[in-house]
Amino acid sequence: MQERSLQELRELMRSGLYSARTLTQMYLARIAALDKQGPTLNAVIEVNPDARTIADALDAERQATGPRGPLHGIPVLIKDNIDTADKMLTTAGSLALAGNIAAQDSFVAQRLRAAGAIILGKTNLSEWANFRSSRSSSGWSSRGGRTRNPYALERNPCGSSSGSGVAVAANLCAVAIGTETDGSIVCPATVNGIVGIKPTVGLVGRSGIIPISHTQDTAGPMTRTVADGAAVLGALVGLDPRDALTTESEGKFYTDYTQFLDKDGLRGARIGIARNFFGFHERVDALMADVIAVLKRCGAEVIDNTNLATTKHVREPEWQTLQYEFKAGLNAYLASVGPDVAVHSLADVIAFNEQHRAQVMPYFGQETLIASQAKGPLNEESYVKFTAEKLRLTRTEGIDAVMQEHRLDAIMAPTGSPTWVTDLLIGDRFLGGCSTVPAVAGYPHITVPAGEVYGLPVGVSFFAGAWQEPTLIRIAYAFEQATQARKPPKFLPTAAL
Repeated sequence: MQERSLQELRELMRSGLYSARTLTQMYLARIAALDKQGPTLNAVIEVNPDARTIADALDAERQATGPRGPLHGIPVLIKDNIDTADKMLTTAGSLALAGNIAAQDSFVAQRLRAAGAIILGKTNLSEWANFRSSRSSSGWSSRGGRTRNPYALERNPCGSSSGSGVAVAANLCAVAIGTETDGSIVCPATVNGIVGIKPTVGLVGRSGIIPISHTQDTAGPMTRTVADGAAVLGALVGLDPRDALTTESEGKFYTDYTQFLDKDGLRGARIGIARNFFGFHERVDALMADVIAVLKRCGAEVIDNTNLATTKHVREPEWQTLQYEFKAGLNAYLASVGPDVAVHSLADVIAFNEQHRAQVMPYFGQETLIASQAKGPLNEESYVKFTAEKLRLTRTEGIDAVMQEHRLDAIMAPTGSPTWVTDLLIGDRFLGGCSTVPAVAGYPHITVPAGEVYGLPVGVSFFAGAWQEPTLIRIAYAFEQATQARKPPKFLPTAAL
């Protein structure tokens, strides 16, 4: 079962050697052995008590009418900020949302169930998707505790989709779903040695996802291979009647992204190297030099120094708009939760946290929540100004401008640094990365394992303009097939320095 691709699992079920029930049992056993015991990864916050029953029904359906598609009978873990109308909670890792049983599936959960996937459980995350404190430690939540990196247990899994990244890396599931506002898919993907696909905002419906930003939020696949990510992405797309932004994806999405998998996909591709995202660690730079050599060897035309000059100006308008959007979005979400939930507004959350400070804030506070509460409505002049500024800097004067000037198919950069030692008191230590510009632009971004530094995974990123998932999948798949850089984790107590 370990390291099996979706194609291999499908073949095992088709042949009758495995069943959906068998796979479900095996993954649940591995979660019990590795996540709750053994190295205590703590990636899974809750398992679905109905998973076996769902698997039995899907096995019966396979026998009667055949599989629905590539995800039929496949166990999937999803992040605990994605609503599921079942016996599991949706809490964003927060004790304030204890008792939150969703009345309706999120669009993502609907699409997974329609595809025949088994929602195996919910994954731990950085509480409130890492939008609580400037000193937060990724992978820690007051409900779920601390998630550990399977490559070196003392080290951080990044976030906020921490549990999803760890679960895929450690083979606790076939595939997982994460969400990203800025880096929350690609960062845990790179430090856990897996593939992360952050789609164009609007490609995947966001209804039923506890929000941060309606201009930047998206869900996306976290998988061990590009092929698996492409298969999952095809199941997630579509028009969401509760998310108006998905209307922009009409005529631009594909229900089968595996058609773009091409081992020769780098030949003739024009790839720009964004050097302004390099330079934060010499060993990462050396690894990226090897990546560039592979790109050239596989027939890509590499255009160096295609830098995104506006990057240094993006942080402030992004930060300001996120606070406005978090307050508006969270208040709308909490207004619809059931009466058994203690909080129904951001102000309620802040008050709850203060009342339960010992359990909720033993290591870091909630200054980000407080700053967001102080913001006004979305029609304030400053919000409108900052939104226009961040889109100008990242789109028209950012990614769009660079790609048009150099006639690029994609931009390449290191996804981030090797992961740091977890420090609950001081917080995260990011050395560098490239997530912000494509995240703020709302453009697609794929990270693929590129190698290791002292046994710690490092990924390479490819990003491009809106709706360019097919091109990025083709490029990322060709690179992956040429390098086969992913190595499974060994659950070492510390990095091999």
